[in-house]
Amino acid sequence: MVESFLKYIQFEKRYSPKTVISYQTDLNQFEAYLKKEFEGTLAKDANYGLVRSWIVSLVEAKLDSITINRKIACLRSFYKFLMRQEIIAKDPMMKIKILKTKKKLPHFVSEPDSVKLLDNIEFPEGHQGQRDKLILELLYGTGMRLSELIGLKESDINLAARTVRVLGKRNKERVIPFSSSLVILIKDYIRQRNMEVERKDHSYLLITDSGEPLYPVMVNRTVKKYMKLFTSVEKKSPHVLRHTYATHLLNKGAEINAVKDLLGHSSLAATQVYTHNSMEKLKKVFDQAHPKA
Repeated sequence: MVESFLKYIQFEKRYSPKTVISYQTDLNQFEAYLKKEFEGTLAKDANYGLVRSWIVSLVEAKLDSITINRKIACLRSFYKFLMRQEIIAKDPMMKIKILKTKKKLPHFVSEPDSVKLLDNIEFPEGHQGQRDKLILELLYGTGMRLSELIGLKESDINLAARTVRVLGKRNKERVIPFSSSLVILIKDYIRQRNMEVERKDHSYLLITDSGEPLYPVMVNRTVKKYMKLFTSVEKKSPHVLRHTYATHLLNKGAEINAVKDLLGHSSLAATQVYTHNSMEKLKKVFDQAHPKA
C-alpha cells in the first residue's frame, strides 16, 4: 500500500518530487521501526498506540519538532488515503497532535543592503557576469523559488507586458510582474548568451557557461558569493531573497493577499509570517512618532 500511496501523491495530488521522497523515507522509517519493535507489523495495520510509540521514540532521539511534525503529516496523509480506499476502518491518527514549534522569523536583507547588493557589485565581464546579475535580480525582483528560476524558459518571459510565467509547487502556474529595469537586463543577457554560448537546450533562459541548464548547487553558490559582499544577514541563499522580496513589498504597503498570490502560496497562513518583520518596522515608527510611545 505504501507504493500505491506514493503514486497517488505524485500523480494525483502532484506533490513535489522532494516531498514524495521525504514521505517515502518517513514511511520506510516507520515500517522499519514497526518491524524491529513489533514483530514486523506493517504500517497499514498500525494502531494509535504504535504510531504514538514511534513519535515518542523520535522525540527521545532528539529530532527537532519540525522534522517530527513532517513525519506526522506524512502518516496523516497515508492513513487518510487508506481510509478512502477502505483498507482500514479506523484512522490511527485521530488523537495524534503535532508538536509545538518555535516560530522562526524569515531572514531577509535590509533595503539599503539590497540596493548595495544589486547596484554596487562589479560583475565579471561576459556571459557569466550577465547571468549572475540576472539571477540575483530575478530572485529579488519576482520572489520566485530556486526551482522555478532553474526551470524558467525563454518563452515564459513576456518583455512587452513585463511579466514572467512560472510553474510552482504542484504544477500551479502563476504570472508575476517585474520592473522595466529587468527588461533591459534580460535583453542584455540574451544577447550576451547568444554571442558566447552554444546551448544544449534552446528552451531555457538561464544556462551555464557550457550551455547546460542551471542546477541548484550552482545557483546557491552564486547567490552566497555575492551576498557575502554586501550583507551581514546570517543565512545567504536564494530563499532569503524570496523572503526579502515579500518583506519589502509588505513594508511598502502591499496588500497581503496580493503578496500571497505573487509568492504562489496556497494559503494565507504561509504568507503571514512576513507580517512579523513588517510589524517590527511599524513598532519603530510608532515609538518615534506617537506622543504616548
